Amino acid sequence: MESGPSYIRWFSELGVDDVAEVGGKNASLGELYRELTPLGVNVPNGFAVTASAYRDTLSAGGVWDKLRALMDGLDKTDVADLAARARMARELVYSSPLPESLRGQIVAAYEAMVVEYGPELSVAVRSSATAEDLPTASFAGQHETFLNIHGAERVVEACRRCFASLFTDRAISYRIDKGFDHLDIALSVGVMKMVRSDLAASGVLFTLDTESGHEDVVFITGAYGLGENVVQGVVDPDEFYVHKPTYQLGYRAVLKRKVGRKQVRMVYSQGRGGQTTANVPTAESDRSKFCLTDEEVLTLAGFGIEVERHYGERAGHPMPMDIEWAKDGLDGKLYLVQARPETVASQRRKTLVREYRIHPSAEALVTGRSVGSAIAQGPVRVVQSTRELGAFEPGDVLVADTTTPDWEPVMKTAAAIVTNRGGRTCHAAIVARELSIPAVVGAERATDLLSSGSQVTVSCAEGDAGKVYEGNVPFEVIDLDLSESQETTTEIMVNLGNPDLAFQTSMLPSAGVGLARMEFIISESIRAHPMALLFPERVGDEQQRRLIEEMIEGYSSGAEYFVERLSEGVGTIAAAFYPRPVIVRMSDFKTNEYASLVGGSGFEPTEANPMLGFRGASRYAHPAYSPGFALECAAMKRARDVMGLTNIKLMIPFCRRVGEGRRVLEVMAENGLTRGENGLQIYVMCEIPNNVIQVEAFSEIFDGFSIGSNDLTQLVLGVDRDSDLVAFDFDERDEGVIEMIRQAIEGAHRFGRHVGICGQAPSDFPEMARKLVELGIDSISLNPDTVVSTSAVVAAAEQELAAPSLSR
Repeated sequence: MESGPSYIRWFSELGVDDVAEVGGKNASLGELYRELTPLGVNVPNGFAVTASAYRDTLSAGGVWDKLRALMDGLDKTDVADLAARARMARELVYSSPLPESLRGQIVAAYEAMVVEYGPELSVAVRSSATAEDLPTASFAGQHETFLNIHGAERVVEACRRCFASLFTDRAISYRIDKGFDHLDIALSVGVMKMVRSDLAASGVLFTLDTESGHEDVVFITGAYGLGENVVQGVVDPDEFYVHKPTYQLGYRAVLKRKVGRKQVRMVYSQGRGGQTTANVPTAESDRSKFCLTDEEVLTLAGFGIEVERHYGERAGHPMPMDIEWAKDGLDGKLYLVQARPETVASQRRKTLVREYRIHPSAEALVTGRSVGSAIAQGPVRVVQSTRELGAFEPGDVLVADTTTPDWEPVMKTAAAIVTNRGGRTCHAAIVARELSIPAVVGAERATDLLSSGSQVTVSCAEGDAGKVYEGNVPFEVIDLDLSESQETTTEIMVNLGNPDLAFQTSMLPSAGVGLARMEFIISESIRAHPMALLFPERVGDEQQRRLIEEMIEGYSSGAEYFVERLSEGVGTIAAAFYPRPVIVRMSDFKTNEYASLVGGSGFEPTEANPMLGFRGASRYAHPAYSPGFALECAAMKRARDVMGLTNIKLMIPFCRRVGEGRRVLEVMAENGLTRGENGLQIYVMCEIPNNVIQVEAFSEIFDGFSIGSNDLTQLVLGVDRDSDLVAFDFDERDEGVIEMIRQAIEGAHRFGRHVGICGQAPSDFPEMARKLVELGIDSISLNPDTVVSTSAVVAAAEQELAAPSLSR
């Protein structure tokens, strides 16, 4: 008796070289199972139904010529015709009977899995195209997946439906965009043991930052239940970042986290109407908690790093990965259920940066999570269902509850996308990145608050928060060619306060961060006065006390809340630039600014001139604030010692006298930050004339100086820089100010100390940057948008200074 062709390949037999036979998804699953499970990465077992099975099924049905006729001359911009032809193609494929030998082999393979896992086995049946999960084309979400499938006959039925899904509207459209012939692509089917994430959680991880392309982090999203909700954008997932370089050095800490709303969870259904899964509301108590523990986040990060390393070694170059994960609620283990090369952020040219700057004068209509960094404008088109897509016009702003792959032909003509639900790894976000258009996902009630026909501006240029403004808000577009940046002897650094911009800013050619402002993180992320977090009973306003209670929900104390949030904010900046130095200035709010924080008014005096009052170093050892400063120290110690970000240097602002500096250093040492330990360097701001006059004495107790030209100018010229009346007299280029800067630079160098400048002047005035080079400054810290242009000024000045010596 003749044996027919073998249509089944087990994962243990497959690898990435088998794409032609089993498609990209199955080839990758085989590679994971065969090569990574011995290294401790958990991957469920399963088998692939080969692409030959698909071809033989269509040949047996005699449908090839009919499919060719349907696909010839197809115009994908004619959405109605595309849908009609796609439906007929699917019917042709589905109506083709499976060869009996194929049906028998699928049943036998499934029954073998039942023997391995027991009679309660349920499987996931997934499509795997032969041009899928390639480094330049992912086909993610183009074809069907069926979850919680029980029984051999239902597995066979799911395989038939997967074959037919090669001709979904979105798959046809995607192949046209990528230049693939429709009949050259075949479909394999993967049958894999279900991970019972319906009882736990699941999600997606990328081994880079999806918005900036920064490759030193693992970005993880997750929600309760089966993973389709995260991929399809049905929920706003939790987000986590882990820093790869410090993880590989043995440090185990989550870099950054954000809790998502996780509105629903997908679970197994009871089979009514043939449905195998259903969404149920997430309990309110679970929505406010993270779906993963820190230990689980770090385990997933380790898996991701291992997978990326393996694929990179095979490819011979770095290979950022897009990976799906699931936690089994029965055995408590974490599994990887899919891995593919990341095909968007990793493909961008690193030398070209386009920056957008917006100037809003009103509050945003809706806010969500930003995808990309662009800004777009157009009329709103609210779409509630696929039936309404026909009214969509090119250039409209698509506003919907969520999107699915069927919407892609229309999405490709949108100016921007806004959804009520979803996170930065959902379908809408993935498509927006591929199209390089802005998207705001998870913008709650966007479909209610935005009206079709109204003109809006969609901004993703303001950090993690994506915003939609009414009307056409003015904005600027700045194109930077980083290849034009010139190397300089003087270190060019950046000033930065917003951690959300850190990964993108780190792509600029800089020597690090010359001024990382702690105040932005405290005001935007923590929002409460540190003393109010420590002593909420002393907050007189009952409403503010309740607000503090809401803020710290899920934390053991207000102190833990402050320390974790500040360390993760500063840590994100330090990780983005690692191993380049990041100079973090300890808090330098003035009393009126501290008082504006939640609960702050009862802890701050009212001062006639806060600019010259209780600020900077004078607060740190003072009983009125020393417990708050202890929290700042604890956060910096956590960032350096627990998170491993030893590139952080600390800086003391507005230190009036040498004795004051000594007391601050003593307090820092008492709080675990001893100068010299674990390589810790502590700088002082040189912004008071006394810092210059006593530069030798300050050099004895600090490791370096950063000239704060704003305050130094104020105090040299006797001008209150907050006063509009005398603003005309404020000029950093005044000869007296320049003389003080000269003395500071020469004095610091005389005693072997590094000296830079972090004030506004060199960003605003090219001639100031040129003068600083002449004076021999070690580093100039600039606003990010002036790095490329000012580096050219600095390079020219250095060349001019070198010319006379060369001629001699």
